[in-house]
Amino acid sequence: MIDHLGITVSDFDASKAFYDKAMAPLGAALLYMVPQEYTGGAKVGGYGRDRPVFWLHQGKDKPKDRQHVAFTARSRAEVDAFYTAAIAAGGKDNGGPGLRPHYHANYYGAFVFDPDGNNIEAVCHAAE
Repeated sequence: MIDHLGITVSDFDASKAFYDKAMAPLGAALLYMVPQEYTGGAKVGGYGRDRPVFWLHQGKDKPKDRQHVAFTARSRAEVDAFYTAAIAAGGKDNGGPGLRPHYHANYYGAFVFDPDGNNIEAVCHAAE
């Protein structure tokens, strides 16, 4: 249903450094930077596995509204690796890897806050 989405970040370079590391265990990377002549001078880049689906957009100020974004992990091991990489990249813990049976029996996720305080999650729905 969702083709792509984006969030505003206060420091593009700091967020890029965070997401470069956090996305790698999920098999995702920065795939495209929009030329700044098309963005009014703002840095805009898209992450994905085969095409950009998660976009960072440089804002002028720290965003006031925090967002929640959950990324699909292909295995529980990817969730674990995402969490480890995101914490090592400066993310703040918001719930370590584990089952969340209150969502459903096989919901295995991990949550971290990114540099702007957005709640970023990796989740695997497979029964492992």
